[in-house]
Amino acid sequence: MHTIKARWQNWEGNAAEDMVLNEAKEGIFVESTITNIRKENFTVGYTITCDVSWKVKEFTVELVGKGKKIQFESDGLGHWSDDTGIITKLNGAIDIDISASPFTNTLPIRRLKLSAGQSAEISVVYITVPELDVSLDCQKYTCIIPNRLYRYESLESDFVREIEVDENGLVLLYPGLFKRIQ
Repeated sequence: MHTIKARWQNWEGNAAEDMVLNEAKEGIFVESTITNIRKENFTVGYTITCDVSWKVKEFTVELVGKGKKIQFESDGLGHWSDDTGIITKLNGAIDIDISASPFTNTLPIRRLKLSAGQSAEISVVYITVPELDVSLDCQKYTCIIPNRLYRYESLESDFVREIEVDENGLVLLYPGLFKRIQ
């Protein structure tokens, strides 16, 4: 088993995320905690399980101490369900994107394995924090320098950023949003 620990801070310096990733022959297992000390203090914990090809199989996001939690499972082919049944509004999404976490950019970067100049348009399960609202979001990733620099584009707005990553696909610098501090 290969274990990686990382810590990020948001751009303003009032929130931090501590993440542990375990990569094993059975798959990828992630546990993380995000603590925000703004006016709206909150702590969010999440877990993500992926198969060996980095397709999300299940995830849980919980607003700690507030009794609010979401837990979804996927077949890895874009079909999602929770304890109430199939969630058709999320059809087509393979990855997830948690608004307060730079880690979830790693999921499509590792799964897509884009070469220099290659792009991919994807749908993701988008989770807002701290609300834990869930929607389908369309995004585009372009590899500028493999295992080093990727362009992220929201296909539903004009938001674009070039994201620097390390050799593991973990964000080092996401201008205006996050920076790795450990």
